[in-house]
Amino acid sequence: MSAPGAVHRPLVMGILNVTPDSFSDGGEWFEAGRAVARGHEMVAEGADIVDVGGESTRPGATPVSLEDELHRVLPVVEALAEVVRVSVDTTKPEVAEAAVRAGATLVNDVSASLFEVAAEHGVGWVAMHHKGLPADMQRAPAYDDVVTEVTAYLAERADAARAAGVSEVWVDPGIGFGKTGAHNLELLAALPGLVALGLPVLVGTSRKSFLGTLCGPPGHPAPVRERLAGSLATATWAMACGASMVRVHDVTASVHAATLVGPGRTEVVTPPAGAPPAGAA
Repeated sequence: MSAPGAVHRPLVMGILNVTPDSFSDGGEWFEAGRAVARGHEMVAEGADIVDVGGESTRPGATPVSLEDELHRVLPVVEALAEVVRVSVDTTKPEVAEAAVRAGATLVNDVSASLFEVAAEHGVGWVAMHHKGLPADMQRAPAYDDVVTEVTAYLAERADAARAAGVSEVWVDPGIGFGKTGAHNLELLAALPGLVALGLPVLVGTSRKSFLGTLCGPPGHPAPVRERLAGSLATATWAMACGASMVRVHDVTASVHAATLVGPGRTEVVTPPAGAPPAGAA
């Protein structure tokens, strides 16, 4: 019999932006009650994890104060943690710690710097590669070899986290974070090599601008809400390459895709809803 929370397919992380300015759904779930309702809806759609973020990291986004981010995130995390595994999407250690106390069991870390918080609190941690800050990361990003550099960076971050005592370490190549469209496609093509590190890989391509460019006519990128086909195609590719989780806006369709990819995969076990974080007293 499978363990509680076990699934035989890649996991689906639903995106829940509690922000006024995220690129796809900014403002839609800004009010806490609406955000919680959307979280429950994603659970009903099959999301394995709901990723709650209170600060946009889109290109050109402006920073959010600690107080504002805490005010946005904590009520939503606390309300959802009893029904689904919750991750917190943040770069601030104070927000990560507070969210874990509120029930989050995974820190989704764009900065790849918060592994000590995860170690101290016995929760999982996602190291994402990024280059630059939201204000400037898409201004002519350049690499000598994007695949080699991203892979080496994530391997180093994972080693540091494990040395600090984090038992659940994920890596994310950071599609769209300081990368051109060509860089994104190179990283997607090279995903089997990242998977070969032996760490669970998270990939997020959902509705991103490079998909708009690829899916629209020349000079006329497809609008954000018309990028489902590209989002599903790249998520399915990532899962077929061995990614263990995809981060998405469109949960139902992504769960269907994951289910089709899933047969024959190794079982992945997630903590049941309401379970204490790993290592908690």
